[in-house]
Amino acid sequence: MTNNTKKDLKPIRKRSFLNKDFNDFRSQLLDYAKVHFPDRIQDFSESSLGGLFLDMASYVGDTMSFYLDHQFRELDPETAVERLNIERLARNAGIKIEGAAPAVVGVTFIIKVPSEKQGLVYQPQTTALPTIKRNSTVASDNDITFSLVEDIDFSETNEQGKLLADLKVFESNTDGSPKTYLVSRVGQCVSGERVIETVVIPDTFLPFRTTTLSNADVSEVIDVRDLEGNIYYEVDSLSQDTVFKATSNLADDNKVVGDSLSIIPAPYRFVKETTTTTGLTTLRFGSGRSDTLDGDIIPDPSDLALPLFGRRTFSKFTIDPSSLLKTKTLGISPTGTTLTIQYRSGGGLDNNVSSESILTTSELTVIFPGAPSARVAGNVRASFAVVNEQPAAGGEDAITIEEIRAKIGSARNMQNRIVTKQDLLARIYMMPSNFGRVFRAGVSKNSRNPLATNLYITNRDASGYLIISPDTLKKNLTRFLNEFRLVSDAIDILDAKIVNIGIDFEIVVDPNFNAESVMSKAIDKLISYMNIENFQIGQPIRVSDLNNLVYNIPGVVSVIDIKFVNKVKTDDDSNYSNVIYNLSNNTRKGILYPPEGGIFEVKNLDIDIRGTAS
Repeated sequence: MTNNTKKDLKPIRKRSFLNKDFNDFRSQLLDYAKVHFPDRIQDFSESSLGGLFLDMASYVGDTMSFYLDHQFRELDPETAVERLNIERLARNAGIKIEGAAPAVVGVTFIIKVPSEKQGLVYQPQTTALPTIKRNSTVASDNDITFSLVEDIDFSETNEQGKLLADLKVFESNTDGSPKTYLVSRVGQCVSGERVIETVVIPDTFLPFRTTTLSNADVSEVIDVRDLEGNIYYEVDSLSQDTVFKATSNLADDNKVVGDSLSIIPAPYRFVKETTTTTGLTTLRFGSGRSDTLDGDIIPDPSDLALPLFGRRTFSKFTIDPSSLLKTKTLGISPTGTTLTIQYRSGGGLDNNVSSESILTTSELTVIFPGAPSARVAGNVRASFAVVNEQPAAGGEDAITIEEIRAKIGSARNMQNRIVTKQDLLARIYMMPSNFGRVFRAGVSKNSRNPLATNLYITNRDASGYLIISPDTLKKNLTRFLNEFRLVSDAIDILDAKIVNIGIDFEIVVDPNFNAESVMSKAIDKLISYMNIENFQIGQPIRVSDLNNLVYNIPGVVSVIDIKFVNKVKTDDDSNYSNVIYNLSNNTRKGILYPPEGGIFEVKNLDIDIRGTAS
């Protein structure tokens, strides 16, 4: 037993943990030294040795305090400033960071086919109907390449045996019977160049091996395989050991169900990571060895248990925790081989080409399952023509770090389902970029169906103006959302109402200022405020915000009036929308409200914002 006396007890030296900067640290240290070390050092002036000790300790404390606060702020996406930390927070929330998004468009492929008579009915010659293979390319008039994402079979029929392709008689015989037909089908195409890249992997085993692709803005990794023929599949995480694969349905119901889904094991797999700094994409593989059995790495559980009956000693063994990462649980890391990687690169606003601008066939892979004569096949090949009846859409520039920051909050609370409005919006903006990217989305209740939700979307053209989303993008979005919505819920995808407006304002300028310069600054402020990047579907405009914006410009004495003007398409040359909206009737208490599913847009910022000065 220990006896403590007053002589053995040491006084508790009080310390403060509230100091955060250099001056506070120095003041606290000075008081501490005077109280507890009065007989050691009496001179703590800045030029003394004691002052040196205090300054050095205060400097260290100030620096550590700063970096501790900084690291704490970096844990919150709202206060984080370092790009890599924001990207890390986004990935932890389940957000896939991608580069520029490609545009998607439905392209009509047209061929000229001779006719044949089947019984009493004329129809295109069956053997002359070709199939265009996926990855065939077409080009727009501004040299943007688009690739076909699925095969187009011109001979495909419905359940009644009628061709799915559109038919039009092109030439007639002297007796009026069809001589040739124009046969057309629409195929979904996506912009971007297809790139094939080879990567030599050294013999040295490396868990979680990475390789960075040479081109930026990779929208899709099409195929990855090694010299041994192993196929590497893209997964959401390395713990996912199976993938879904679509195969052609050869059963009798293939007219109804074209593809069959099967679950296949994926021991060879990778995840895709993109950084916003360079826009480059890195493939990260697993950590296991293909030539090592997991049983050689994981110890026998019986060796870790107590001795069984009849055993007098424990087995001697050692465990290297790092070896557990070398199992195939997280996939296999390629070693001593060459990877052949096919991917699609490219995207951006300039990929949103206008209608009837895709008119050139770049590289078509055409086969004839019916084996026609060489002359017929050659004539069909020579007759190929393409056109996009709708504009391409979905192309967007690379996501900014601020846009990533804004998505983290909603993505954190989202699971693999759509229940709330926030779940739906977050899932829309997380659609893979190879399907196209929605610029703006808004959600409202369906008054006629409580189990249905109205989803309004819009896209931008190459100039950044709002446009109606094409049917191809809507179909892609529908297929994507069906994977997450509840069975009993319905989502109706509608076009957002684009309300084009102009702003007319009048101000009083101080006579001591240049009126022209003041007016120019006022217009620049309004242009910046009304930039479409700052607006969402359903977002109102507060007149007071515009008033304060102009009033705070040096030289502005008073803002006499600010009024909005509805800009409507009047002729074929006008780029305004055809939405007529009564702005005055929808302005209440100084707030201009859009229609349901509507968004305000100043189409021509340079001419639609006008001001006068007095």
